Amino acid sequence: MVPLLERAVVHIKAHEPEKAATLALEALGIDERSGIGWHILAIAQEACGDFTTSLSCYEAALKLLPDDPDILINLGRLAIRMGMHPVAEQLFLHYLSRKPDNAEGINNLALAIASQGRNPQAISLLKDFISQHPTHANLWNSLAGMLAEEGDIENAKTFYREALRLSPRLARARYNLGSLLLDTGDPRSALREVESALKRRLAADEKAMMTMTRGLAQLAIGRIGEGWRDYEARNDIQFPEATFFAVKGPRWKPGAPLAGASLLLVGEQGLGDEVLFANILPDVLESLGPEGRLTLAVEPRLAPLMSRSFPAVRVETHRTVNAAGRFVRLVPALDAGEIEVGCWSPMASLLGQFRSRVEDFPPRTGYLNPAPERVAYWREMLAAVPARPKVGLLWKSGVLSRGRSRFFSPFEAWEPVLRTPGVTFVNLQYGDCEAELQLARERYGVEIWNPPGIDLKQDLDDVTALSCALDLVIGFSNATFNLAAAAGALAWLICAKGAWTPLGTDRYPWYPQVRLYQTTAYAEWEPVLAKIAADLGTEFGSSGPCRAQEDETNDRAGG
Repeated sequence: MVPLLERAVVHIKAHEPEKAATLALEALGIDERSGIGWHILAIAQEACGDFTTSLSCYEAALKLLPDDPDILINLGRLAIRMGMHPVAEQLFLHYLSRKPDNAEGINNLALAIASQGRNPQAISLLKDFISQHPTHANLWNSLAGMLAEEGDIENAKTFYREALRLSPRLARARYNLGSLLLDTGDPRSALREVESALKRRLAADEKAMMTMTRGLAQLAIGRIGEGWRDYEARNDIQFPEATFFAVKGPRWKPGAPLAGASLLLVGEQGLGDEVLFANILPDVLESLGPEGRLTLAVEPRLAPLMSRSFPAVRVETHRTVNAAGRFVRLVPALDAGEIEVGCWSPMASLLGQFRSRVEDFPPRTGYLNPAPERVAYWREMLAAVPARPKVGLLWKSGVLSRGRSRFFSPFEAWEPVLRTPGVTFVNLQYGDCEAELQLARERYGVEIWNPPGIDLKQDLDDVTALSCALDLVIGFSNATFNLAAAAGALAWLICAKGAWTPLGTDRYPWYPQVRLYQTTAYAEWEPVLAKIAADLGTEFGSSGPCRAQEDETNDRAGG
């Protein structure tokens, strides 16, 4: 039995978990009370992405070897991957009660603490330990990541480089540095770092994560075809944030013919991404031809809008559940036998076929159709507001974690825009934004009009209609901005330097009518918002056009 387990360990170190699991199972067939055997099987199953089985194996190992601290630390790491952060913290504290000066234990405890939103506590823990033990590269790497989350970018870069000085072969630190460079607007340098990290021998989850980031860097510099190929890593079961599609039937393979096919496309990632990726739907319908059939599964709030916009498409809804730390996306109508399809695909997997070059993005403006009667309703409502151009505002995402928030300006930076004379501002921002509305009112003397009788988060069909009744929408790329732009509304997009969605251009290929305002340096929002304020004053100020009024005039004239 011992030789089997020794060989299993060799395969784990070589990142061959399937072979390791086979050998561990063979050893357990000889002695099912081998705690070491269960521990090795747990590690192998985790590396294979089977968290549920791995958890059971760790529990069996711990029952047989309750005094083995290595089981505790590995079980804690699995708990983090499964989103069980408080449990992980307790496991690491238990481990450190036995090995108080263990750098790996301190590192994992800090990660568990940070995962619960207690970054300052985790940073303090790491700094205290590093001051006494400064040669542990992993600790510098983790500290750098937490500082980056806090917005301390320069120190984060310095500490990643210190980790690499101590351990030049530490692929994760090399990748993390590249990922930070991408986030702060230097995709070419990011690509070099990530490609260097990918040359190392990596665990499957690390390789998937790095491949995905390489794809984003390639997209950001305009290598679109290569970028989409790497972007497929998002659906690798080993990718840490992968969504598992529990969809029956064969999956469409990139490059496979579509003519005459019965295809199911499943929306993926966030709601804004579903709208953005729907850019390809007219092309997909054309490729399927008259004999083909397209079924689309979208987030339930999008279903009415998608059904109206694409009458030739059968629109269903998808549902996402969390199963043992993994997100699983289902299509209930398919599971219930209400629809039949020949093949299926996540929606973005067709981007490589239809959008491999910037030239492939069509010049058409608008592919979503809000209800005409609701657009007319909102025009009538807006007509009762002071007769001046109506400009919708969006300033944040509904998901603002510490890391994500650095891609959105503070609301105070909007002051020059808000002070533009001759404009009525309309709130399009979903979520809790009362504090910002009050700030605009009390500090800047600006009343941002709140549209009555609409839930800006839930009533997406009506939000789209409202956006099309406005003269202009300004904001960051959240779900509402994508809805407005995809429906053809005039829109100005604020975007961080190095973002991938402009695809290496100075415009926004997804929506040809959108004007792009991009920062020139990390988090330097003020110049961008000052430029928007100047353009807004020139084009939509006291003497600027009012599209809603022009549309009403044209309607009365029969235009």
